[in-house]
Amino acid sequence: MRQESLKNSPSVHEPQTHIQLTVAYSSILMENHAPDMLDERATGRALMAEFLGTAILVCAVVGSGIMGTLLTNDIAVTLLINTVSTIAALGVAIWLFQPISGAHFNPAVTLIAAVRKEMRVSEAGIYMIVQILGAVAGVVIANIMFELPVVDFSTNDRSGYGLMLSEVLATAGLLFIIVTAVLRERSEALIILVPAWIGAAYFFSSSTSFANPAVTIGRTLTDTFTGISPANALPFIAMQIVGALLGAFIAMKLAPRKVK
Repeated sequence: MRQESLKNSPSVHEPQTHIQLTVAYSSILMENHAPDMLDERATGRALMAEFLGTAILVCAVVGSGIMGTLLTNDIAVTLLINTVSTIAALGVAIWLFQPISGAHFNPAVTLIAAVRKEMRVSEAGIYMIVQILGAVAGVVIANIMFELPVVDFSTNDRSGYGLMLSEVLATAGLLFIIVTAVLRERSEALIILVPAWIGAAYFFSSSTSFANPAVTIGRTLTDTFTGISPANALPFIAMQIVGALLGAFIAMKLAPRKVK
């Protein structure tokens, strides 16, 4: 009965630095970054930071969603609990791991860094794999903490053009903020700006702002408040990629031009 009660989902679906690295839910690498700093991202230290940061984020998202449904039947209160926990964990993870890996925690952010030639394609690929593994670990830990099946594929249907548009908007906004802050050389502000955007998008977007392919994949593995059906994951990820490219493009077009 307890597990069954956790499956209910709302109709509006949930949820410079001294080395100048990207943050995502965090900052994108500065263009004048030294080559030796680029190499640091391929180290086990940086990859461990990406793994842990993504795991912390996803564990907070899923775990707070489960706790919310156990504490109240009010969906608005559950969503609020989920939002506060997510933005707090995200801010802490950015602070902890930004100096080590850049604190991407998000394949969409890593993709933009690669597109802008701020990291090698091979590095980006490794980052993405580690982020996905971290997301899976975070979900598994959350499920175990609440004595649920270690892996329980979600049955939460999150389909419809409104949700697809929502993911484009949420991810575009995220990358627009990140790229704009970096281009203005204000990447230190992203520890506030990124959680603030995600927190706001929890409530103004119909999808509650997944805005992260790794998080989306992880959330297919929990049949609870924050879960998403595996059948809906690929469309979400496709829209997130579109949004990331759009947000970065707009930010670069609006960036002030340097006088030669």
